[in-house]
Amino acid sequence: MLAVKKVLNNNVVIASHPDHEEVVLIGKGLGFGRNPGDEIAGSQAEKFFVLRNETEREQYKQLLTYIDEDFIGLMEEEISGLEEAFSSRLNEHIHVGLTDHLYFAVKRLQEGHGLTNPFLKETELAYPKEYQAATAMAERVGNRLGLRLPEGEIGFITLHIHSALTNRDLSVVNRHTQLVSELVRRIETFLGFELDRQDVNYLRLVRHLHHAIERVETETYTENQDPLLNVLQTEYPLCYNLSWKLMKVMQQRLNKHVPDAEAVYLTLHIQRISGAQPNSIR
Repeated sequence: MLAVKKVLNNNVVIASHPDHEEVVLIGKGLGFGRNPGDEIAGSQAEKFFVLRNETEREQYKQLLTYIDEDFIGLMEEEISGLEEAFSSRLNEHIHVGLTDHLYFAVKRLQEGHGLTNPFLKETELAYPKEYQAATAMAERVGNRLGLRLPEGEIGFITLHIHSALTNRDLSVVNRHTQLVSELVRRIETFLGFELDRQDVNYLRLVRHLHHAIERVETETYTENQDPLLNVLQTEYPLCYNLSWKLMKVMQQRLNKHVPDAEAVYLTLHIQRISGAQPNSIR
């Protein structure tokens, strides 16, 4: 048997555990009528999670000192729903990171402060499933709290979800998203026009840039493309030269070698975009 330490809401309870110190139990009506010290069987919970990392366990306890317990309970329900939707166990840090982030986002909104997200479209294109889940979460949380979370906030929630799904540090996910946005701006400056965010070629470009960054980070290089490189250098010299400039930026930001083969794919993507525009390359 476990002992109730804190009831967050009718569905979420923090309990002491003989092996894990504290666990968070989640189940419909689990907390109703319970008080600290009451015994509770772990089997009564539909789900539970353990913060095994000591630092994150302490961070989670700190959340309890300044965040309303109902809000923490709401977030635990949402995170549990994400695990069901993706049929995957999320990295435990999401219990701290996303809860803390959304709490302060809601406070800013209630105080009348706006929010901008310059990487929103790139985030949506890179992580469509996570973005869809984030959109639904933002609507549910907004309805529960009687406010409307702005679209830009959906992008930030998306990054938290992707980070937890892939076990990648949120700072790395953010850095990659910002790098893609920088590369897109450099392409627009070179071509002399703003890219159509709804165009299928833009979608392909952004997804390729994300995959290229991941390949460089994990050093899973593509096969040699030297013969095609020579052809593209002759056929599309401006797009080819731009692709090498973009690769240099990637190499500087990631501090890792970018294989020559990436020039082939970048040149083709840039050519598709520029070829669809009259007098596009200046």
